[in-house]
Amino acid sequence: MIAARARLRYHRQLGRLVGYRLPEGAFHGAVIEALFSIPYDAFDRSTRDQIIAFLKAFVQCKCRDQPLCGCPERKFAVEIIELRESGLDHRQMSEYLLDEYGIEIYAADILSYLEDSVHLLEAIRDVAQQVGIRQIMIKTEENIEAIEKGIPILE
Repeated sequence: MIAARARLRYHRQLGRLVGYRLPEGAFHGAVIEALFSIPYDAFDRSTRDQIIAFLKAFVQCKCRDQPLCGCPERKFAVEIIELRESGLDHRQMSEYLLDEYGIEIYAADILSYLEDSVHLLEAIRDVAQQVGIRQIMIKTEENIEAIEKGIPILE
């Protein structure tokens, strides 16, 4: 999943604050738990804003196992698709995620995820066509078109 490739820009600083080395993954349970246990005044204002935005956007849910329920990873995947559907290309998405949340992710990883998403949607569309569920066919086709808009074709 795309969330496994995301890293927090400030994860080393976060590790120093909690007193142990943290994994690099932004959505790793230890990292998310560390974000809840640190004094935010140890960070500059920009980083504090990114941490708060990250927690609000991806970690808030009503699950009993929160934040280890899988919701943060799913919300991040949805964010990537929504950013693409809003017209950003993979490079712009990478820059946006860094500026907004302090999430570092390679543009190539985003592009690969988007291509995989299109292939999965095509499979869903084909199954819906075989079964005769027109509403799902239409919705998947709309999503495919929204994602593909502007994606360079790799050969």
